[in-house]
Amino acid sequence: MLIVRVMGGLGNQLQQYALYRKLEHIGKEVRLDISWFQNEALQASMAAGRELELDYLNPLHYRVASKEEIRSVLGRLWEEPESFAGKIKRKLCPSSSASFEESDMYHEQVFAMDDKYLAGYWACEKYYADIMDILRADISFPHSADSEVEKKNRGMIQQMEETCSVSVHIRRGDYLDDINKALFGGICTEAYYQKAIEYMREKFPDARFYIFSDDIPYVREHYQGEDYQIIDWNHGKNSFYDMMLMSRCRHNICANSTFSFWGARLNSYIGKIMIRPSVHKNTQICEPEKMKDLWQGWLLVTPQGGLL
Repeated sequence: MLIVRVMGGLGNQLQQYALYRKLEHIGKEVRLDISWFQNEALQASMAAGRELELDYLNPLHYRVASKEEIRSVLGRLWEEPESFAGKIKRKLCPSSSASFEESDMYHEQVFAMDDKYLAGYWACEKYYADIMDILRADISFPHSADSEVEKKNRGMIQQMEETCSVSVHIRRGDYLDDINKALFGGICTEAYYQKAIEYMREKFPDARFYIFSDDIPYVREHYQGEDYQIIDWNHGKNSFYDMMLMSRCRHNICANSTFSFWGARLNSYIGKIMIRPSVHKNTQICEPEKMKDLWQGWLLVTPQGGLL
C-alpha cells in the first residue's frame, strides 16, 4: 500500500490528490492521509490554519488512510516521533525507509514503489500530465451558497466564454512576509507579467485580461484600462471560486503559485496557452531543457522577462 500525505492549501492538496489518482490509475493500492488537518497543535501553530479544501469541491472519490493503515506502512503516525532504531536504520539504509520525502522537482521512482508513506507537494506537471482529462472530470466546483457571489461568478463565466479571455494571477499577500519573500519573492516581477501579457497580446490582439490577486489595491493601481477586469469578490471560504474562474478563461498567466497552476490545468479550452515562471522558488536553479521536459505544454518566462 502507498499512502500520500495531504497538507497545505488547495493547490497543494490538488497536487497530492492528483498523485493519488495517478498511482491508482497504474494499479497501485493507495490511500490519502488527511490527518494533517486534524492536528490541533499544528493548526494552532500556523499563522493561518488550513482546512481540507478538497471537501469544498464537488465530492471527490478517494480512500482515506486509517490510523491502522498508516501504522502498518510507516510504523507510527506521522506526527509521532521516530524511534532511535528507525532513525539508525534509515540513515544506514535509506532505501529501506518506510517513508519517502520529495526532495527534487520530479521523482520517477515513486511509480515503482510499494509500502511507502509519501510526503511532498508533487507540483511537477510530469507526475500526472497523462491523466489530466481524468482529473478535469474529477474536479468540479459547486454552486455558491451566497446568491450574490453565485450571480457574479456565473455572469463572469459567460463573459469569459464570449471573449478572448486570459487569466492573470498576481500573488502578493503572504509572499511579502520576510520568510516567504526570501523563498518566493522576486520571481513574478513586473518584467515577468509585462512579457507574459505582451506575448498574449501579440497572439491575440483582442485579448481581455482577468486579474486575480490577494492585493486588490495594488492591481487596481497597476492594471488600468478597458482590456483589464479585476475579480475582487471571492473572499474567505469563497476564495476557491477564483480558481474556477481562472479555469474558464481561454488562456492563463500564472504566478509561482500552485493555486493558479490548477486554474490553468483545469482549463479545458482546446489551444490554450499556459504561462508560468521559469522557477517556483529562489532555491531552484533554472535548467531550461529540464523544465521544458517536466512542464510540457507550458511556456516559461524568467523574472527578467525572457521567454525560454
